[in-house]
Amino acid sequence: MKITIHRGTNQIGGCITEYEQDGWRVFVDYGEQLPGNEHQKLEIDGLNQGDLSKSALFITHYHIDHVGNIEELSESLQIYMGEVSKEILCELSNHLKTISNKKALLVKRLESVKTFKAGEVIKFGNFLITPFTLDHSAFDAYAFKIEAGCLKAFHTGDFRTHGFRSGKLFKLLDKYVGKVDYVVCEGTNVARPEVSNKSEHELQTEYEEAFRNNKGSIVYVSTTNIDRLFSLYHAALKVGKPFYVDPFQKRIMDIVTQRDNLWGKSRLYKYGKYEPIALKYDKNEYLFTKEFEDFINEKGYVLMARATDRFDNLIDKLPGEKKTYLSMWHGYVEPKFNSYNPRLVKSLDEDTLYLHTSGHTDMGSLFRFFEALNPKAIIPIHTDNPNRFANLFSNRWPVLLLNDGDYFNPIDDSRVDGVTSSIFAVKELKSDIKVISFENSEKCYSLDAKIIGNFRNEKDALFGLHAIQYAPKRILGYSNDEEEDMEPSIINTYTSNLTLNVNGIYGNGKHSPGGEEFQTSTRFQPGDGVLCVLRHLNVVFPAIYEGPITLDSLKEWYDNDEMSKIYYDSFEDFVKEGLWDCDWDSVIVRPLVKIDNEEWYDKMLVRRPFVFPYKQFDI
Repeated sequence: MKITIHRGTNQIGGCITEYEQDGWRVFVDYGEQLPGNEHQKLEIDGLNQGDLSKSALFITHYHIDHVGNIEELSESLQIYMGEVSKEILCELSNHLKTISNKKALLVKRLESVKTFKAGEVIKFGNFLITPFTLDHSAFDAYAFKIEAGCLKAFHTGDFRTHGFRSGKLFKLLDKYVGKVDYVVCEGTNVARPEVSNKSEHELQTEYEEAFRNNKGSIVYVSTTNIDRLFSLYHAALKVGKPFYVDPFQKRIMDIVTQRDNLWGKSRLYKYGKYEPIALKYDKNEYLFTKEFEDFINEKGYVLMARATDRFDNLIDKLPGEKKTYLSMWHGYVEPKFNSYNPRLVKSLDEDTLYLHTSGHTDMGSLFRFFEALNPKAIIPIHTDNPNRFANLFSNRWPVLLLNDGDYFNPIDDSRVDGVTSSIFAVKELKSDIKVISFENSEKCYSLDAKIIGNFRNEKDALFGLHAIQYAPKRILGYSNDEEEDMEPSIINTYTSNLTLNVNGIYGNGKHSPGGEEFQTSTRFQPGDGVLCVLRHLNVVFPAIYEGPITLDSLKEWYDNDEMSKIYYDSFEDFVKEGLWDCDWDSVIVRPLVKIDNEEWYDKMLVRRPFVFPYKQFDI
């Protein structure tokens, strides 16, 4: 499964991700870039050029930075999105088509867009795609489980864990998704620690109190933030205030209440004692009649406003004291941000109160999210600070930092022999391993080995290692192992800075006595300090390097190893039948620690590729 991030590795919005296997391509999202990003059209085979017959585009949700450029795409390209999401986008585009030719073209392109339902498995070529609805500020937003062969990726889309519909997220992940190989994850808020992530329930309670204490309340909120609109509606309903929206907002709310979707039984998306009241207008002005004035003087009001002259003129006419609230990201009203909206600032008054919570997940919740999915690696997108994302999570999970246009190409390891890439880090010694003695305060560590994938060749494997960030304070090295008929044929290991440690090529007895590479020299000299990896014991220990394997050292090891004497009648049989070529490529070391284990000796044989330069770790 070749995963390519065409755009989105270092910016929020405009993301385009491709999953490809054997010529079949699944793309996710094709939206507009947000202000402040360099706007350029990408030429992508299988999406907007070349053969489209084995391609499909899946849309996570209706926000323009995820779907806003699909009108550029050929009618022959299959596009899928959620049913309600499509309907809301159609309504939004129809509303704007008279003032935007781009929206008019979008309306036309949406006619051929196919829809899916949550949990419905879609088979497309070699892929199985399962959409899961997640909570986001856009209603009917989806993540995708994308499977090809034995590989499984999870593409999060935009989501959060503090919304009205987040309660069952982790049960969903446990029951229907499970462990995955790779997560392509949004990181919008990684560089926004000041962003509020209070729950939508908490925010609704705050608005309810505010509406109760103020006769007139005006809230600036995104029209397509469905949950917020309904939350504010129910807050107004509870305190007995009429709830006013413009006709477009009312149509959007009607779409949600009238559809039998996954959340159709929720009271949040049902109208109560009275419905939201759509404002009426004549020509370019909202009607302000004596009857309307008397009604709001008696009942009070809650008004959903937008930054337009029409709303400004209406608000100027509203009688009595009124309180204004902003329920959008604060970046729209702060000049330092590229999304600064001077028109919105003009509509707000000096006493506007900021009451908002983010439509994106906080970083703390992502830890629990990744624990549930337990991926081999995480690929951050939809973030303007991928390095900070890596710093937050790479002590627990490998984080793959790609640039736009880069690809990561793991293969289904059940299909072909390939190159297996692993990371070697150290961690505190497990409690069940007892250290008997040590020299000069030396430490023994448990091995923290992470397999990041199986690859078709060394080039793809090495690219993945160069792009991976994992446990930088604990990293020891890396390995790329290749097998043939279950026996190692190549073992390349690399130091923590990815310089080659050992290039081990095995087969045909090269390293056995009499072979051309018997007792191959190493980078170390007798007496050098080294760190050794024993993979079968998951231990990393300090030692003094003594030299390459000899028959005498092997005989001593055989005499001490009871299991070998059970399986082989003699040392000669053991030498003849018991060793792979890579076993002969071993060296003699003297451990500087002694642990309570029957396989631990005063002199140890360690495979040459797994002997690394000495270093100390502070963990």
